[in-house]
Amino acid sequence: MGTTLADVLSHFGGEYLSEHTLSTPQAKAWRAIAGCRTPALGGQRYECDGCGVSQWRWHSCRNRHCPRCQSQQREAWRVARQAELLNVPYSHLVFTLPHELNGLASTHARWVYDTLMQCTAATLTEFAANPRWIGGVGAFTLVLHTWTQDLRRHIHVHALMACGALHEDREGCGQWCTPTRDARFLFPVWALSKVLRGKFLQALQQASDAGMLARDTHQARWRRLQALRRHDWVVYAKTPMAGPATVLDYLSRYTHRTAIGHERLVGIKDGAVLLRVRADEQGGKRTLAMPGALFIKRLMQHVLPTGFKRIRHYGLLAPSAKVQRLALVRRLLAMPQTNPIAREQAQDFMRRVAAIDMDVCPHCRHGRLRLVEVVGRAQAFEADGGGAPCRGPPP
Repeated sequence: MGTTLADVLSHFGGEYLSEHTLSTPQAKAWRAIAGCRTPALGGQRYECDGCGVSQWRWHSCRNRHCPRCQSQQREAWRVARQAELLNVPYSHLVFTLPHELNGLASTHARWVYDTLMQCTAATLTEFAANPRWIGGVGAFTLVLHTWTQDLRRHIHVHALMACGALHEDREGCGQWCTPTRDARFLFPVWALSKVLRGKFLQALQQASDAGMLARDTHQARWRRLQALRRHDWVVYAKTPMAGPATVLDYLSRYTHRTAIGHERLVGIKDGAVLLRVRADEQGGKRTLAMPGALFIKRLMQHVLPTGFKRIRHYGLLAPSAKVQRLALVRRLLAMPQTNPIAREQAQDFMRRVAAIDMDVCPHCRHGRLRLVEVVGRAQAFEADGGGAPCRGPPP
C-alpha cells in the first residue's frame, strides 16, 4: 500500500503539534485516522483450517474523515437510497459561499455550515413551490464540501434534485408536476444566486445583532458585508442526468468523499507531502509538493464540528413524511412500489458473497479462515508484540 494519511500524521505530527492546538473534533479525527486498521483499535485473529496460517484483522475507525472507511459506508448508503430515487431526470447544482466568509468559518464553522445548508434548502424549496417554475414539493439532497484539490477552504453545497415536484391536494391525492420550461431544466442560476445571497446576508445580520457570533469583530463584520454585497454569489448547474442508476452512482461519489483520499497521496519527500491535483479542465493531473505541517493544517480545517450532518434530505425526502409521499409519487409516475423483502434478500446475498470472499485463506487459496481470538484496544498492543502506538495527539 502507498502513502496514507496515517503516514503523514506520523511523519509530520510532532512538528505540527509543537505549534498548534487541536480542537476536540480534530483530535478525535486524528486519533481515528492514525489508528484505523492497526492494533491500536483491537481486532480478531483468524487461522486457516487447511494450511494453519494465522492473520490479524484490525478494526476500522469508521470516522467520517478517514478515507479507508468511506468505501463500505458509501455502499451501505447507496443501498439505503435505492428506494428513494424516482424515474425522472435529476439536476446537479452547486451553491458556493464567497471566500470572504472563510475567516468567519474558521471561528464559527457550525454556524456558517448550518446557515449555508438552511439557506440553500429554503431557496430550492421556494423555487420548487413557485408555479412559475414547477409548483409543488421538490425532492432533493444536499451534501456539504469544504475543500479544494489542494485542501484550501472552499465552502460549497452539492444539491441533487429531481426535475419535478409533487402538488398535493386536501384529499391526500396529488399530481406530479414537471418543470414549466423544460422537463430537464429546473431554475435559472442567476435567480438562485440572488435569492441565496439575500437569505444568507439576512441570517448573518440577525446572528450578529443577536450576539451569536461572539468572536467576530465589528470591523471584520463591516468589511465582510461590503465585500459580500459587491458581487454575485456563485451557483452552478451541471448537465441534468436521466435514470435512477446514473443518479445513484453520481451522488454516491459526493456523499462520502473526504478532503483527500489515499489515491491522491504520491509520497513524502524532503519535508513535503506529494499529492496529485487537477491540472486542467480536461482531467489532466499534476503533482504538488506541500510542506508537511501546512498539509496537516489545511487538512484539520476540514474536520467538521461534532454531530454536524453534512448530508441532508428535504422536501419529499424529508424523514417526517418520506414513506407516504414517495409511495404516492411512485403511483403517479407508474413506478412499481419497492419490495422490502426482495431488497433485504439482495442485501443478504451481498453480505453472504462478501463473507465467503473474506473467509478464503489468502495463502493457500482453498482453506477457510476460522476465528480463534478476539482482542480489544488495551490487549491489541501485547497481542501484536507491542504494536505501534496510536499516532496523533494524546488522549
